[in-house]
Amino acid sequence: MGCVQTKTMKKEVPVIIKKYYTCQTQLLSHHDSAIMETAEESTEPTEVDIMGLCQDMLSKMAKCLTGELTVTSEDYKLLENMTKPTSLKYLEMKYIAINISRNLKDLNQKSTALQPYLDQITLTEEQVAALDQAAYKLDAYSKKLEGKYKKLGDERIL
Repeated sequence: MGCVQTKTMKKEVPVIIKKYYTCQTQLLSHHDSAIMETAEESTEPTEVDIMGLCQDMLSKMAKCLTGELTVTSEDYKLLENMTKPTSLKYLEMKYIAINISRNLKDLNQKSTALQPYLDQITLTEEQVAALDQAAYKLDAYSKKLEGKYKKLGDERIL
């Protein structure tokens, strides 16, 4: 859906720019021709000529303004077409963030509930390590005693 609108938007922008420059060119063309006519004609124009020129100027100004308004309207339509998918994407991201937040709260609650068991495991692990050390010490001591007993037994035989 987003890709189709993006292609449409890419097509609309050059059309809008072309219409804008066409309108600007027409306005400048009219202005230049009016200056050239003034330079060529040194006689006073008649009232009919003035009215005709005014009507021509007003019709061209109306076309130009219509073009400007059309371009502005198309700009707003383009912005609206861009805003709709963006707002939908933000709405989707909002729901994802809400779900992540909810899942994070659930995980925190489960972690808090498991913490006493984790503490017990840690304590048991420490106790096992202490028992292991005691077993090594006891083993070493028993080997030492066995060595002394054998040595004592060997001395009696002699």
